[in-house]
Amino acid sequence: MDKSRVINGEAEEVNLKYYPRLRELRTAVGMNQIEMGEMLHMLQNQYSRYERGQRELPMHLFIELAKFYNVSLDYIVGLTDTKERH
Repeated sequence: MDKSRVINGEAEEVNLKYYPRLRELRTAVGMNQIEMGEMLHMLQNQYSRYERGQRELPMHLFIELAKFYNVSLDYIVGLTDTKERH
């Protein structure tokens, strides 16, 4: 995955923090990986791979998780530390 973005014609490194954010958000609502996997229609071990950064999370799951946690996509991927959705 390309971890850079272009701002005003210059590439900027983006530190994607979504692996730890997935765990942070899940534990904040008191869910375990089995429950999260069931909610997302997958096995616990598959969800665990997303949390550990061993698999890239598909966009439709980013959207589903942002809605579930009521946070912005920018927050989940680490572009902001502000949770509020716009």
